[in-house]
Amino acid sequence: MIIRDNLEQVQHKIRQAARRSGRDESSIQLLGVTKYASDEEVQELFDAGLGVFGENRIQDATKRIERFPDAKWHFIGSLQTNKVRFCEPFDLIHSLDRWSLAEALNARAKQWGKLQGVLIQVNVAGEASKSGLDTSEVKSFTQRVLLDCPNLQVRGIMTMAPFVEAEETRPIFRETKRIYDSLQQELGVCWDTLSMGMTNDFEVAIEEGATLVRIGSALFAKEDKDE
Repeated sequence: MIIRDNLEQVQHKIRQAARRSGRDESSIQLLGVTKYASDEEVQELFDAGLGVFGENRIQDATKRIERFPDAKWHFIGSLQTNKVRFCEPFDLIHSLDRWSLAEALNARAKQWGKLQGVLIQVNVAGEASKSGLDTSEVKSFTQRVLLDCPNLQVRGIMTMAPFVEAEETRPIFRETKRIYDSLQQELGVCWDTLSMGMTNDFEVAIEEGATLVRIGSALFAKEDKDE
């Protein structure tokens, strides 16, 4: 029952954050990060009604997908080009951050006969330890993907804020939302996913416009700082 209670508490906080920002809670998707969870815990969360999960590592994700084929799976970690061949089951890949990866994903998606959903990862905070494109590179990179990768469907952008007090992340999320909006306007596209916010800062992320939040430790009650 602990995980069910955790889910209800997180959903309540999502509703509250949505109301504070004048948004409909149905516009915000909760992604359960299963990096540190056991299969039994994932099953409990699935039984409680959450059906969308994210994994950071390909090897772990492959096992999870076999165990939970009825769930939707996102890949949210840094993706090596030589691991792209394992990505066919993913509904959405959050970490497109370089051209070699775009080419590899596009080629594989063509083989799979699939339009692969992707998010452009942007390092808005400029942290050396984080993956992602510099903000100055995002527009040209996205244009190139749209033009030259017909088997990739760019659905939005993703960012990770520094692990600091929640309120200190607000400028990062606000700037990411600005980039998200301006890119759609400038490139003439319509996106549905702004992936930002984790356990420690998801309420602020929602207040600043997130449409998807990636939650691990708040659901599973385990230390999970690098979701």
